[in-house]
Amino acid sequence: MPRPRNERQALEEDRAEIPSQIAAYRQEMENGRPHKARRERLEWQIREREKRLAEVEARLAMDRLDRHL
Repeated sequence: MPRPRNERQALEEDRAEIPSQIAAYRQEMENGRPHKARRERLEWQIREREKRLAEVEARLAMDRLDRHL
């Protein structure tokens, strides 16, 4: 049975996955020529993933600082 992940491991996993999610949304926008509602949804998803990535990076930075103190 796998060990439960701690918060840092979960954040690192998110940090590794989010860029590929953003790239997939952008590729769908460029290649799929989505209709207006879908395009707006994809733009929203990209913004949300970018915000999440910034949040993850900030939390990991704080974790590194806490461990060095």
